[in-house]
Amino acid sequence: MLRLISIAFFLFFSVKAQGQEKLLLWQEGFVPNQKVSQEKERITETDIVRIENVQNPSIEIYLPSKSIRTGKAVVIFPGGGYRFLAYDWEGTDFAKALNASGIAAFVLKYRLPTSESIIDPKWAPLQDAQRAIRLVRFHAKKWSVDPNKVGIMGFSAGGHLASTLGTHYDRETLVHSKDSIDHFNARPDFMALIYPVITFDKKHYHGGSKNNLIGPNASADLVDEFSNDLNVNPNTPPAFLVHSADDKAVPIANSLLFYNALIKNGVSAEMHLYPKGGHGYALARGKGSLEDWPQLLFNWIHELN
Repeated sequence: MLRLISIAFFLFFSVKAQGQEKLLLWQEGFVPNQKVSQEKERITETDIVRIENVQNPSIEIYLPSKSIRTGKAVVIFPGGGYRFLAYDWEGTDFAKALNASGIAAFVLKYRLPTSESIIDPKWAPLQDAQRAIRLVRFHAKKWSVDPNKVGIMGFSAGGHLASTLGTHYDRETLVHSKDSIDHFNARPDFMALIYPVITFDKKHYHGGSKNNLIGPNASADLVDEFSNDLNVNPNTPPAFLVHSADDKAVPIANSLLFYNALIKNGVSAEMHLYPKGGHGYALARGKGSLEDWPQLLFNWIHELN
C-alpha cells in the first residue's frame, strides 16, 4: 500500500522553479539504470545555464495561453555533447518561443552518460527521452495536448538523442517493473533536428558526443546502432532539419546523411541549409537570415496533419 501511495504522490507532485512547473520523470529512488552514489547535480551560470551530473531527470512544463493553443506539443532535448545540458540556451528559451506560436513545450533534463551514478551509460539518455514523451501523453488531457501530435526537437547532441528516439522509440530499455506510464507509445509524431549529431562514423562525427555516449573504443556494431542515419525506416517520424555549411563542430554531413535516409525510406522531411552560422546558435538572434529558421519550424509544425 505504501508503494502505491508513493507512486501516486510522484505522479501528481510537482515543484515550482523559476515560475514554471517541473515534473520528475521517475519516482525518486527508483530511477532505472542508476546506482546510489555521492555525486551531486551541478548547475553553473555564465553566459548560459549549464547542468551536469543530472541525478533526478525531469521535464519543465511550458503551456501556451488557452486562446492560442493548437494541441501540438514538443519535448525539447538541449545539447551539450552528452557532457552537460545547455539548459536555457537550447531549452527553456526555445520553449517560450514555441508557446508564443501556440505549441506546448516540455524541456527535458536528461541524464548524461558521463555521470558516475549510471550503470550502463549509453542507454540512460534514451530511457529518459522515452519516458518524457510517454509522460506528456499520460498527462495530455490535463495539459490540453493532443496525444497524437507530440513531437520532439534536439540541438547538437540533443539532436542525436532526438534522432535516436525517432529511430529507436520501440527499443526495450527498461528492466525494472513498469508502471502505467511505461505502456504509452514512445514514438514521436514528428521531430526537429537542429545542427544535430547523427552519425558516429569517424569521417563525420562529433568525437565528444560519440566518446561520451558509447566510449572511444566502441565496437563497430555499437557505432552503427547509434549512427541514426543507418536506422531510419518507413515508420520513422517526419523530420525538420537545420544546419550550417560552416559548422566546424558537427559537420553538415550529419544532416545530409539523415535527410537522404529519410527520403530513401519515403519519410516526409524538410531541410534548411545555411552557408554561415557555425554551431550552437540556438534562436540565432542577430544572425541575419539565419534568424528566420525558428519561424520556418513553427510553420512546418502548424502544417503537419
